[in-house]
Amino acid sequence: MKVSYASSPSANTPLPGNFRWSTQAEPHKTRRKLILESHPEVKDLIGHEPLTKYVVAALLAAQISLGVAMRHTPFWSAWMWGPAYILGATMTHALFLALHEVSHMLAFQKIVYNRAFTLLINLPIIVPCAAAFRMYHMDHHAQQGVHGVDTDVPTETEARLLRGVWGKLFFCTNQMLFYALRPMFIRPKPWTRWHSWNVALQGAFVAGVVAHWGWGPIRFWLLSTYLAGSLHPCAGHFIAEHYTFGSTETYSYYGPLNMLCFNVGYHNEHHDFPTIPWTRLPRLKALAPECYDTLPCHTSWIAVLWNFITSPHMSLQSRTKRMPPPPSS
Repeated sequence: MKVSYASSPSANTPLPGNFRWSTQAEPHKTRRKLILESHPEVKDLIGHEPLTKYVVAALLAAQISLGVAMRHTPFWSAWMWGPAYILGATMTHALFLALHEVSHMLAFQKIVYNRAFTLLINLPIIVPCAAAFRMYHMDHHAQQGVHGVDTDVPTETEARLLRGVWGKLFFCTNQMLFYALRPMFIRPKPWTRWHSWNVALQGAFVAGVVAHWGWGPIRFWLLSTYLAGSLHPCAGHFIAEHYTFGSTETYSYYGPLNMLCFNVGYHNEHHDFPTIPWTRLPRLKALAPECYDTLPCHTSWIAVLWNFITSPHMSLQSRTKRMPPPPSS
């Protein structure tokens, strides 16, 4: 039977100021093995999704066209912020999650095509993040919650500074900044040719837009990017996925916003099988109801944001962490 989270914490929920440290392996590898043994047909769901490139191309065309159309709109006006929040941020968030999907090599058969496509997806996001995102996101999947490795987990410093309602409100309002800056401080990665191509293509795009239409589209896209990771309904998934509202460290969400977000709400399913594309995650859930229908899940990303910000039982440390394994001799 499906169980939805409650606004009050379970008996296993640690008090604010304490990460939940676990000595157990993350649950996804175990569940993946169980499902493969009991439902070997799940292997038929694995592989790239040809539809993805067409959906993403439509999103890119719509967001770029909207930015150009808004180029003369005064920045500090409701006519700028309203469309940026309702349309621009929603499409930008969809592009973020398209970038996530394609980073798993799920749009094309060839790896190089997927990696090149992420650079195109990045264009109206403006900040060059595609190359770095893939590297850090693979760490998140391979070593979920591991201290100093999984940069999805807030740091002790963030948790100390951003306490209480106002601290959590500030964090949720500026989530995009924390996700962008945190990895560079706690786990710098080597610069690669993909980083160079990412920056070069992004620079060429910005230069071309400014030459043809001025800075107006750039302002609109940057505002959309900021709002996409702020107090936006779709941004609730950042909190919903791994914050410990109960005794579970990964939560799914099966509501209507998945239609705008490449089914990222099917998050237990995604972590169990990262090589199954977004269109087939509902089929994975239906294939193994004994594994998924009994897991607690969120019913509203908006409610997630509200409960996280207002509940005294929730903090930036409401996450499960693990110590890294000792170095091999």
